[in-house]
Amino acid sequence: MDKTDVVLSLLLLANSRTPYSELANKLGLSVNAVHKRIKSLVETGIIRTFTAKVSLFYLKALNVIVFGRSEARSIDEACKKLGENDSTYWVAVASGNYLYVGAYLVNISELEPYVAFVGKEAQITDPTVGIIQFDSWFPPSSSTSISATLKPLDYQIISALQKNSRKNIPEVAKELGISAKTVRRRLSKMISDGSIDLSIEWYPDASNDIMTIFHLGLKASVDKRKAGALLANKYSPNLIFFWIFGNLPNLLVCLFWTTTMKELQTIRENLQREGIFESINPIILNTGYIFETWRDKIVIERSGIPHRKVPR
Repeated sequence: MDKTDVVLSLLLLANSRTPYSELANKLGLSVNAVHKRIKSLVETGIIRTFTAKVSLFYLKALNVIVFGRSEARSIDEACKKLGENDSTYWVAVASGNYLYVGAYLVNISELEPYVAFVGKEAQITDPTVGIIQFDSWFPPSSSTSISATLKPLDYQIISALQKNSRKNIPEVAKELGISAKTVRRRLSKMISDGSIDLSIEWYPDASNDIMTIFHLGLKASVDKRKAGALLANKYSPNLIFFWIFGNLPNLLVCLFWTTTMKELQTIRENLQREGIFESINPIILNTGYIFETWRDKIVIERSGIPHRKVPR
C-alpha cells in the first residue's frame, strides 16, 4: 500500500458507502483511479468485505480490548478458541506472542467472565483490559445520543447490506420487495442518526507493510484528548487510529502504518520529542483475524425474516 491506499482505506472504514465521486474528490484522483485502487485492495485481500452493522452506540454495547503476552503453546489454536466466543470480533497477534483481543459486550456484567475466558484460552496471566470510549475512533454522526428506534424493515435493510454495504439501492429494494425510495429514506435516516455502522473488514497484514501498535504512557499533567488530537494532526496518514480507554486514563494505544523500519524508527523518535509521554512501547503486529459476533446475528433475529442464516 502507498499513502493514498491508506487514506482510501480509512475513508472506507469510516463509511464504506462513500460514493466513488466523493472519494475521488477527497483524494484528488479520478473516479476510475479510485475504482482501480479499491479493486486492487480487494484482490490482494487487504479489503475482505464491505460491512453493515447496527452501531454499538445504538445498542449501548461495550467495546473492549483485552491484551497481554500469551503463554499458549499454539497461538493459532488460541486465536481459534477466542473466535468461538460470540463476543470476540477481532484478534491480533503481535511480536513476542502479544495478543490483542477485541470484544463487543452487551453490558458491563459480561466483562469479568469475558476477561476470565480470554485469560484461560489465551493463557494470559495478567491481561490488561481497556474499555474504549465511543468517540476515540469513529464517532456516530449524532452528537451525544440516539433517539431512533429501528424497525424490522431497518434490520432487513442492514441485513441486505451486511456483507456488501456498497450494494446499490435498487438491488436492495428488489431483494426486499419494497420501493427504492423507501430504502433510500430509511438508510439515510440510519446514517444520519448514527444507528448503522458502514465499514470494511480490513486486513493490512495482507500487504508487505509494517503495522505497529504503540503503547503511549501519558505524563500525569497531559490531557489524553489533546494528546490524541495532536497525534491525529501531526502523524496522519501514518497514524491509522488511536484508542482512548475510559478506565486507563494515562494510556493511549495507537496503530501506526509504515513501509520501512527506518520510517518506524523516525516516528518513534518524533514521539519521544513531543515531551508528553512517560513511556513509548512499540509492538509490531504479525497478523489479525476478524470474527462474526452476536452483533451480526441480531440483525437477522430482529429483521422478522424467518429461517434466514447470517450471510458469510
